[in-house]
Amino acid sequence: MNPADLHLPSISLPADCRDAAALLNRGCVCTSVDYERLRLALQIEGVAPANLLDTHPNLFSDTLVFVAEAHLQSMAELIAAVERVVALPAWQESVLARAPAIARHDPKAASVFFGYDFHLGDNGPQLIEINTNAGGALLNARLLHAQHECCARTAGMRTECLTAESDMVAMFRNEWRLVRGDTPLERIAIVDEAPAQQFLSAEFDLFRQLFEAHGISARVVDSRELEFDGESLLHEGWRIDLVYNRLTDFSLDLPQHAPLRDAYLADAVVLTPHPRAHALYADKRNLAALSDTDWLASIGVGAEDRRVLAERIPLARQVAPENAESFWQSRRQWFFKPAAGFGSRAAYRGDKITKRVFEDVGRGGYVAQALVPPSERRLLVDGVERDLKLDLRAYVYQGEIQLVSARLYQGQTTNFRTPGGGFASVFAVPCKKDPR
Repeated sequence: MNPADLHLPSISLPADCRDAAALLNRGCVCTSVDYERLRLALQIEGVAPANLLDTHPNLFSDTLVFVAEAHLQSMAELIAAVERVVALPAWQESVLARAPAIARHDPKAASVFFGYDFHLGDNGPQLIEINTNAGGALLNARLLHAQHECCARTAGMRTECLTAESDMVAMFRNEWRLVRGDTPLERIAIVDEAPAQQFLSAEFDLFRQLFEAHGISARVVDSRELEFDGESLLHEGWRIDLVYNRLTDFSLDLPQHAPLRDAYLADAVVLTPHPRAHALYADKRNLAALSDTDWLASIGVGAEDRRVLAERIPLARQVAPENAESFWQSRRQWFFKPAAGFGSRAAYRGDKITKRVFEDVGRGGYVAQALVPPSERRLLVDGVERDLKLDLRAYVYQGEIQLVSARLYQGQTTNFRTPGGGFASVFAVPCKKDPR
């Protein structure tokens, strides 16, 4: 499909797909989600969780987001460059030297559901952070089922959804194969602390159903109910082959996670994602290293990869007591995030931070990243046009993008509390020629 096929009689689209996508996000004020179809897509054991859309009214946005193919390609190139850097022995040596001891254990699994989060800045996609337990992938795949024609022909999205779900199952099977070879994968535990109380708990049940539909026994398990008998990780006597890890205790430090930690270090269970992957990719201090061109050159990163990283990762630096005053004076230029943070917790825009809060930031343990304002999507909220901020998340496995979704919000960070906001499907606007 090309932009001329889009149903926009009142909007004249420019030839450049980047400009066309931006114009669509401003001018295509539409509702694309068929909520009856979405309820069917979210069925578990044939029963639609009728209250999910009521209890989580801002989980899904009504609309989709347009992204230029050139920008999606730019994201893919950045991800590939990061993969090559992380593979370097010098990168691993440097990162693991400051990581928790558990990160030095190499379990051979690659880790599922990396989340590369981007803002669309004036210079294209800018990497904001990397996560190693990115939630929402299956929910976004099901959301693709529920798109109807809006300003674009979206019928192909449902085919993409089926492919994404098949890729997800294949990904878990590959994690198992990397560690256990041809031994059959029989049991998966989807593990979090108090999983029924988690915001995305419905996704846990959807994964359980997806695994079982592909012949793999699965359970949603509270991490505090795990046992390790020295040979196997167990839940109420049920032997676990693989743990799909949704914990935010990334180093398994908490006492209640000792059975899982011991089983992992004994290679008695396949854990994915795992502490090593978090240290190598998701520690926010890595953003400072990835944006330090001179240091990257010193460890053997090639010129082309250094160029890509410099263009697409905003400058980041670690905050310490000795440079805190400098960061305070220039705070409006920065976004402050904790090195081991997740889900925007304790993260602050510099132009919003108070002196009292910054005193904690200035003690260290934070990374300051050059502020890149997010782009926006115009949509209807209760019949009124509003502009919401957006970010993009690429779900990635072994350096390959499986799915790209958007999150719409107001405020400093994504929050799933904004009326009209939430997860949104992404529609790629094709380019007629290489924009470069």
